[in-house]
Amino acid sequence: MRSVLALALDCVVGALEKTPGPAGFALQRAPAAGRAQLADTGYGIVGSMPSGVRLEMLTDATEVEVDAQLTQVVMAGCEPSDAVFDLVVDGELRAPVTTCDQSLVHVDPVTEAMDEHPSAPATLRFSLGAGARERRVEIWLPHSRATLLVDVRIPEGASVRPAPASGPVWVHHGSSISQCSEADRPTGTWPAIVARRAGRSLVNLGLGGECHLDPFMARAIRDLPADAISLELGINVVNADTMRERAFVPAFHGFLDTVRDGHPDTPVLVISPLVCPALETRPGPTLPGTDGMVHALHRPTELSLGALTLTRVRELLAEHVERRRAVGDRRLHLVDGTTLFGSGDIADLPDGLHPNPAGYARIAERFLPRAFGPAGLLR
Repeated sequence: MRSVLALALDCVVGALEKTPGPAGFALQRAPAAGRAQLADTGYGIVGSMPSGVRLEMLTDATEVEVDAQLTQVVMAGCEPSDAVFDLVVDGELRAPVTTCDQSLVHVDPVTEAMDEHPSAPATLRFSLGAGARERRVEIWLPHSRATLLVDVRIPEGASVRPAPASGPVWVHHGSSISQCSEADRPTGTWPAIVARRAGRSLVNLGLGGECHLDPFMARAIRDLPADAISLELGINVVNADTMRERAFVPAFHGFLDTVRDGHPDTPVLVISPLVCPALETRPGPTLPGTDGMVHALHRPTELSLGALTLTRVRELLAEHVERRRAVGDRRLHLVDGTTLFGSGDIADLPDGLHPNPAGYARIAERFLPRAFGPAGLLR
């Protein structure tokens, strides 16, 4: 086997940056400006979880080996799970490839203290099939592990080159409900399901806990090529209690103004919050309880003026999307998040906030026709 790491890096799709370091390349989905300005370790970790990031290559190799340094963040009291990679060969989704070789970071959910347990890189082997013929190969990287790409190898004499794009570029930004760490495999996130069925080339900028109408994310989206853009907004603002109504409204307009600077005519679809029972009529912040469910902290009535609930965020997004449409932005649209995942779906909301794999599949089924069907809002 010979190393083709440099060629493989040219095949990376869905990452904002390929950042070299002493242990490997981080395939970042968090913009460099955000990592520098926030100086937040958690932001960098979430951004290096390559949800939706994949190698798309044309190769006549019969197998591919990937070395990756993987890190799982585990909340105290939870058990680690295997890291999962997905393989697609000539459009056919194969069985997932898994490994338990990963570093662990145990996090206290209250204090956010981290306890690190390092491990050596994992080696994953992907069998592509017999016969030295050129195949289109996609290797989808783990959606819920901080990942460093250390090496990629193919047999001696085999070749590899970037594959043509899988379709028009769809850029999506959102919260953990778009990163989908609870999905059972990388192609099981709802944006990945939609992209594969719609024939779209996905850039998934869903970052767990980090969707706060940040200016640096708006600039990143502005500067990306995009044939369609969607924005799942609101839940992190409420559950982290980062804004009140007075700040949220101009932040929303400022975010869209920046995106429109780079994409004046691109269809943009705003998705308002999906259901979260603890926050429908109560403001955040939230903390996980001993029952494993998300709970809103008590806020005295005198401190609640202007505080945001999910119900109020949905009202504000609907109102201000319509305001922008009324002054000419007819390619801006809104989908009520509760039509994608609402009160009738909470059996698939095990912690009261994050859907399970069945829930993510249902979101995809409902979003696909609204966005990319014959009369889809992002077509």
